[in-house]
Amino acid sequence: MKPINLKPPHRLGKLPLNTLAPNILTIIALCSGLTAIRFAMLGQFKFAVLAIATAAFFDMLDGRVARLLKGASKFGAELDSLSDFLSFGVAPAMVLYFWTLHDIGQSGNTGWLVVLAYSVCAALRLARFNTALDDDSKPVWTGSFFTGMPAPAAAGLSLLFLIINLELESAFFASSFLNAIWMLFIGGMMISRVPTYSFKRVRVKREYVGVVLLGVGLLVAGLLNQPWYTLAAMEIAYIVSIPFSIKAHDKLKRGDAQAKDMAEAAVASEAVPAEHVAGSESGGEAKPGTTPGILH
Repeated sequence: MKPINLKPPHRLGKLPLNTLAPNILTIIALCSGLTAIRFAMLGQFKFAVLAIATAAFFDMLDGRVARLLKGASKFGAELDSLSDFLSFGVAPAMVLYFWTLHDIGQSGNTGWLVVLAYSVCAALRLARFNTALDDDSKPVWTGSFFTGMPAPAAAGLSLLFLIINLELESAFFASSFLNAIWMLFIGGMMISRVPTYSFKRVRVKREYVGVVLLGVGLLVAGLLNQPWYTLAAMEIAYIVSIPFSIKAHDKLKRGDAQAKDMAEAAVASEAVPAEHVAGSESGGEAKPGTTPGILH
């Protein structure tokens, strides 16, 4: 009789660093996004914007680090999705509510509805993105585009007027109604079917490496010297890129459809000669009641 093993099973072993590193970056992004809400409650909107920008930076890093270290996991994907919702679906809306949306309606009720609408759109957008990851039937070129506006970009664009107002201090950009309409528009863009560029697969040709490095240097210099103007310019440039992404997506979609039609036509053309040969052979057989070679 075998002895009974009374030791509890080891459910969790030691996790390698390549698995923990992406999750650590995701936690930093999550904490940065939530801290933006605290800064907004204290009226420190510059720090609130910087906190959300920091969350976007670490959100950009965690996925790349996971792929680089081969530390991607289901747990990390779920954690990243939750972090994105809180940092880019809840935090920007709360920042705008404390800044200006609380002036809409009695006791800010209407402004709060705008906040809820934006957050729900962010949740729906992330849910659609997660379910689309399991779809392997899409062509390879679709990986260069997002369906709708991604949550980090939407978070930055929803704060566009706040960022401009940090430099100009204009009553126009601080208008509660203007920001409410703008936030609803950005929320609608998240759940729309509009294709937007995904810069994950961008490849730079060797002859343009110098130009790209020069542009990065100028961008960093702008962020250090004129951060609000530079951030606003980056967001406006992203908005300008959307018509080009739609055009590029439609062009690739038409090309893919034409390639499928040509493939189907080629298959059909290969089937026709076989049917023709079969018909010719059957047509050469002697009819019943006749003798081959004898005229009737």
